[in-house]
Amino acid sequence: MSHFVYIIKCVDGTLYTGYATDVAERVRVHNGEIKGKSAARYTRGRRPVHVVYQEECASRGDALKREHAIKQLSKKAKEILIASTL
Repeated sequence: MSHFVYIIKCVDGTLYTGYATDVAERVRVHNGEIKGKSAARYTRGRRPVHVVYQEECASRGDALKREHAIKQLSKKAKEILIASTL
């Protein structure tokens, strides 16, 4: 099973960082396209969202540590991270 850290950009320009095993499905949940699964409260009022960054990690633990590290970055630092993958 693959583990990913992702950053999505919300319609208002804000960035949200999360963890998932299936990023595409998770984004559909954030956008309200999959019923029965809950999106993060943060993204519910900021739809639509789209993926601007994703990174595969070796394990769930590594992905969660990386997610935490990215969440500690400033918005500018996150934008630099996103730009470095383009």
